[in-house]
Amino acid sequence: MVIALVGTILFGLVLARLTLEPSAASAALVHSNLRPGRSISAYLDGTSTIEAVRQLGGNLLLGLPFGVLLPVLLPPARGLLRVGAVTVCLMTLVELIQGALVTGRVFDIDDVILNTAGALLGYLLIGRRLGRAVHPRRRHWWHRWTRRQPPGLREAEPRDS
Repeated sequence: MVIALVGTILFGLVLARLTLEPSAASAALVHSNLRPGRSISAYLDGTSTIEAVRQLGGNLLLGLPFGVLLPVLLPPARGLLRVGAVTVCLMTLVELIQGALVTGRVFDIDDVILNTAGALLGYLLIGRRLGRAVHPRRRHWWHRWTRRQPPGLREAEPRDS
């Protein structure tokens, strides 16, 4: 848990550095994007392959730690849909702050989509197993009716004498 907490703090600092600092180099090039797919297709069609990989891959990688760290730090957020929902909310907040407060940065829905895809990928690759290792599954009250015997501990069957 301590390693996950330290990792989250470090990730938060990196996230802030990458997304909330002004970008003077791109100030004249940016515009808000509320239509899904617009920025992705612009990068694929209008820029070099290296720039497209850097932008699109960078956004995927930026979301990856969410899928790994959320199941460890926030057990109720375990599950593919929950990780996706939390990531969408957090990344939308980051994009809104970026667009409202940071010069040279704007809101881009495609960034939210790519970050969320990265988080889901991180969850499927590592986060699910790591979350279960740190927080074993709970037995809920409704499991009383679906109790299964572990292999090898079956009830003895009555023998005919």
